[in-house]
This record gives sequence, structure tokens and C-alpha cells, in this order.
Amino acid sequence: MSLEELIAGYLNWFLIAVLFIVGVWGLIVKENLLKKVMALNVMQIAVILFFINSAQKLGATLPTLREGEKYGEIAAYANPLPHALMLTAIVVALAIIGVALTLVLKIYKEFGTIEEREIHKKMCNGE
Repeated sequence: MSLEELIAGYLNWFLIAVLFIVGVWGLIVKENLLKKVMALNVMQIAVILFFINSAQKLGATLPTLREGEKYGEIAAYANPLPHALMLTAIVVALAIIGVALTLVLKIYKEFGTIEEREIHKKMCNGE
């Protein structure tokens, strides 16, 4: 297997892993709550892409029987379930992001900032 074939075959997996790692890094390192919400969104996108990518089949056909075909004769069919589940995951991710942004807005109204250190200082000092 040549390097070009290796890159072409595994590049999408590598990019998905990079997206997920960037999301984890953003959650751990960043102190701005809005940046943490954005990092969470990047992680969610990476997970959705992972499941969609893992559901792919080369040369897959529709999961329906055509005239003259018998059940069991179809070698490779495209399973629509992972794609339908990921459509649901996109809706759930949108709801999570909406709630998270609402919480960030409430925190900003309460403390006047969205930086973790400043919020922690204000909480400990009782301001």
C-alpha cells in the first residue's frame, strides 16, 4: 500500500480525530465560557462525523428489494439507521448549544464577565 492510498483511505478518520482533540483541548485549556461552548460544539460535530463515516460502505445499494431479488442475495446495502440517528443527534446538539449559550448569558448578567477566574473570584469574595 502506497502512502497516497494510505492518506486517501484514512485522511477522514485523521481529520475527525483532530477535530475531537481540538474540542477537548478547548474545553480544558480555555477559560472563556463562550469558547468552551464553541469547543463543545466542535466535539459534537466530530462525533457526528465519526458515526456517519463509520456507516459508509463502498458500493452499497439501497436497502430495498427490487423485482427479481430475494432476501439475502443483496451483498451490501446502505443502512439508513446511523444517518437517521445522526440527524437526531444534530437536533440534540443544537438544543444543548442553545441551553449552554443561555446559561452563559445568565452568568454574564449575574457576574458581569464570562471568564472563569473572574467568576470564581467573585463567587469566593461574595460580590
